[in-house]
Amino acid sequence: MEKALQPTRYNDVNEVLRDFVACIQALLGGQENHFYGLYLYGSLALGDFDPGHSDIDFIVVTTSELSAERIAALREMHARFANSSSPWAKRIEVAYIPREALNHLAPTEARYPQLEKGGELNMDHLEIGWIFQLYTLREYGVSVVGPSLRALIAPIDPTAMRRAVIAIPQMWLDDKEHDPTWLPWLRERENQAFVVLTLCRLLYTLGTADVASKPAAAHWCQQTLGEPWSALIGDAPTNQHRSGLISADEEAATIGLLQYTYERYWLWSSQAGTTRDK
Repeated sequence: MEKALQPTRYNDVNEVLRDFVACIQALLGGQENHFYGLYLYGSLALGDFDPGHSDIDFIVVTTSELSAERIAALREMHARFANSSSPWAKRIEVAYIPREALNHLAPTEARYPQLEKGGELNMDHLEIGWIFQLYTLREYGVSVVGPSLRALIAPIDPTAMRRAVIAIPQMWLDDKEHDPTWLPWLRERENQAFVVLTLCRLLYTLGTADVASKPAAAHWCQQTLGEPWSALIGDAPTNQHRSGLISADEEAATIGLLQYTYERYWLWSSQAGTTRDK
């Protein structure tokens, strides 16, 4: 049955997904089946997937929280794949989330098995932008195996989406002031591009109450914001695949866009009737 799975238009991606489905079902199945479904998000769901650079992002929804033994088996399975000769070996991102957790818009104290590209499967909190992933899964997610998630994930209020925009710029501004490692991290070109493109996605959500891929959000911001941000944003899609350090001018412009996003949020918030914290 798995050989019939063609969730994307990329044959090699489909082959990887078929193998993961077979392995995960074998590890989570059995008499007490813990497997609910496997779903794509990220660029494979939103579009603009780049086979040369994009990752395969997917979420496995489980019927309940997993035992330590099952998590250990999953960790071993992912380690085998990461050490394989597959061109996708270091380009997988996955989270194993129980279906009841899909009702929580904000991260809780709970930890779930998650793997970031190039890493190992570890227990971690859901990311600060979890609401955007939930929205993507509900509205754009691709079911590789399993029922549609629209029945599990309630519609997400547009205002809740917009309110979630502030968390990341606030975190980065705090890091800039209090974490001595943050500015050196930002000066790495690929990290600076990540920051710029993430801010574009947040500005897109603030403006539309929707989500978009990095290239689509960058294009929207260039068209909507214009100068002085257009050139900075226009360089980001290429810079995310380049190494080296950014210039002092690029650093200042990136900090400026970060501050602009923060202030843009509070402008929207004041119009929406939210009081700004002092």
